[in-house]
Amino acid sequence: MGITTTGVRLAPLNATHWEQVHAIYAAGIASGHATFSDTPPTWATFDDDKLPLLRTVALDDDGRVVGWLACAPHSHRLVFVGVIEVSIYVHPDHRENGVGHALLANLVSESEQAGFWTLQSSVFPENVASIALHSSLGFRVVGTRQRVGKMIHGPMAGVWRDLVVLERRSDQVG
Repeated sequence: MGITTTGVRLAPLNATHWEQVHAIYAAGIASGHATFSDTPPTWATFDDDKLPLLRTVALDDDGRVVGWLACAPHSHRLVFVGVIEVSIYVHPDHRENGVGHALLANLVSESEQAGFWTLQSSVFPENVASIALHSSLGFRVVGTRQRVGKMIHGPMAGVWRDLVVLERRSDQVG
């Protein structure tokens, strides 16, 4: 990795980035349109839940994290070993600057090289920028899960939420 694009350098996400990754995660939670979670996980939980490969940070010229991406297995069943769930977050001050595109485009390339055949994302329908980003890189909407969960905390507390399910199938694998 270490790719420079769109004014950011991409690098593997590791524990040294956690404080900044945690802050970006918290900003996404505060928006009410990023996740059902009410607090970011600890590094230990994040590290345990996310695949060790394909974790990426976008760093600005000063080495600050301006976005991150990590993946989790869709399932632990062997038949789904090539299917992963994508999480992508961009710092609020760096949205619409190509950071998300750089992170997700890199994932598409690296995931295919690693043998993954399906990338999946679940996005709140109000997060039109994320849906557009995913669509621009070959993800397609496969459906909407209606009233799948109710927000417990934050600006959307008590509100049932839908999730738009997007997927990208690799042309390179199987």
